[in-house]
Amino acid sequence: MDFKDYYEILGVPPNAEKKVIQQTFRQLARKHHPDVNPGNKEAEEKFKTINEAYQVLSDVKQRKKYDELRAQYQQWQKTGGQQQQDFDWQNWSAESGKGARTQYANAEDLEDLFGSASPYSNFFTNIFGQARRSGSGQSTSSRPRRGRDVEYEVDLTLEEAFRGTERALEIDGHRIQASIPLGVRTGTRVRLTGRGESGRNGGAAGDLYLIIKVLSNDIFERDGDDLHMDAAVDIFTAIAGGEIRIPAPERPLTLTIPPRTNANQTFRLRGKGMPYLREPNKRGDMFAHVKLVLPDALTNQEVEGITALASARQKHTDPGEVKL
Repeated sequence: MDFKDYYEILGVPPNAEKKVIQQTFRQLARKHHPDVNPGNKEAEEKFKTINEAYQVLSDVKQRKKYDELRAQYQQWQKTGGQQQQDFDWQNWSAESGKGARTQYANAEDLEDLFGSASPYSNFFTNIFGQARRSGSGQSTSSRPRRGRDVEYEVDLTLEEAFRGTERALEIDGHRIQASIPLGVRTGTRVRLTGRGESGRNGGAAGDLYLIIKVLSNDIFERDGDDLHMDAAVDIFTAIAGGEIRIPAPERPLTLTIPPRTNANQTFRLRGKGMPYLREPNKRGDMFAHVKLVLPDALTNQEVEGITALASARQKHTDPGEVKL
C-alpha cells in the first residue's frame, strides 16, 4: 500500500483553509474531468486522485486523522524508514463497519463516470474504509439524478463577437440553436440551461456551456474591449494634414490627420471598440496607430518636387562651414 500525500496532489499547503481546498479542487476537477478529456485515461486517473484527496481534506474528522498519520509517516521516514510495507499501518486502519463519508462538489456521481468499481485507492479504503455517500441514504440507482453539464468549444470571428450571432450546433446527435451574445471574448462561457446531458430517474437535465474562442483578425488586435489597428497615412497627408478612411467593426470611419503627424502616433476613437458583454450599450475604444506609407503611383514630377524640397531643407538645416 502506497502512502498518498493529498496536500501535494492538490498543490495546497498543509495549513490550507477549507475554502482554498475547495477552490483548488474545483479548478483541477474542471481541467481533468472525463467529459473534458474523453478517452484520456491519464486525465481520468488524475481526476480520481484529486477527488480522493478532496474527500479526505474537506472533511474535518478525516483530515484530522490524515494529518496525524502524515506526521507519523514523515517522522518514520526521517528515522530511516524506506519500505512502505514496514510502516505500522495497522494502527491507522479503519474500524470495522465504518466507512469514509464522501460528498461531491459536482452534481456528477463518480459511479456514473467509472461504473460500480471503487474509484478510491487501497490507501483510502484501508485508512478510511469503504466510501459511503453523505445524504439521505436513498439508493443511488433509484434517486433522481441531474444530468451532467457539457462543454463545447465554439470558434467566432471578431465580427461575430462584435454583433452577436446564432449557431446551429450538432452535439451528441442533437441539433441545438444557440444564441451567442455580443461582446464575448476568448474564454467566455455561455450557459444554455437544461441543454446538457439528460437527467436520470426524473432528474433535471444538465447545462450546456459554450466555451468561446475568438479567432485572430487581419486588421484589428483586441485588448479586452479595446481594439488596435494600423492606419496607413501617406507622407503628403502626414505633412499637410487631411482625412483618411479607416475600417471599423461597424462601418468605415473618417479619421482627421492634423499637419505634421509623425509615424507611430496614436489616435483614440472613443466608443468605437467592442461592446461590453453585460452592458452592450457601452463600448470600448479603438486606437489607430499611424503607419507612414508612400503615395500610390508617384509621378516623375512629384518625385522631382520632393527631391527639390528635400535638397532645400538640407541646405536650410546645414550649419555650414565654420571659419577659423
